[in-house]
Amino acid sequence: MRDWSVETTMKRWLPWCLFSFVLMVSGCRSTSKPSPSISTEPATSVAANVKSKPTTFLDMPELQAGTGAMDADPELEFSMTDSGLKYRILRSSDGKKPTADSTVTVKYRGWLNGGKVFDSSYERGEPTTFPLQNVIAGWTEGMQLVGEGGMIELAVPSKLGYGERGSPGSIPPHSHLHFIVELVNVE
Repeated sequence: MRDWSVETTMKRWLPWCLFSFVLMVSGCRSTSKPSPSISTEPATSVAANVKSKPTTFLDMPELQAGTGAMDADPELEFSMTDSGLKYRILRSSDGKKPTADSTVTVKYRGWLNGGKVFDSSYERGEPTTFPLQNVIAGWTEGMQLVGEGGMIELAVPSKLGYGERGSPGSIPPHSHLHFIVELVNVE
């Protein structure tokens, strides 16, 4: 035999329960602003996911300290090579340009996107000499774009720098690197 009282009670309360559920769900909507989209680029910290303009040589007087003079009208925009290397000539020169097989003597300063300097021959007080075959790909390519006596700023993407391994102690994995380089001599 059927229990009509339970069926009748359910018919009476079920619509109210469903209506209450709908009100409850609609009242639970978030009123906060949506979070920014998640970056697909690897990051070493939460701060690394924040999209910001990288610090360039012209942005910070600290990066310019001790360097030689720039042209009166240096390039303000970066050019980009097919590999993704960005560069701008800050002091033009008709001097000898190196090849990938050259040994160069340079004065330089390297920093991360936020402006933190990780290496500098200026702070050591003397130029550095090395074969271009023994440095990161961004340097090998970039130094061939400037003549002896010139100054170039390089923005090196991670894949042309230290990539996913980084350089323990100074350069985190997947870091984009920036350099100001004065080409003193080409051998």
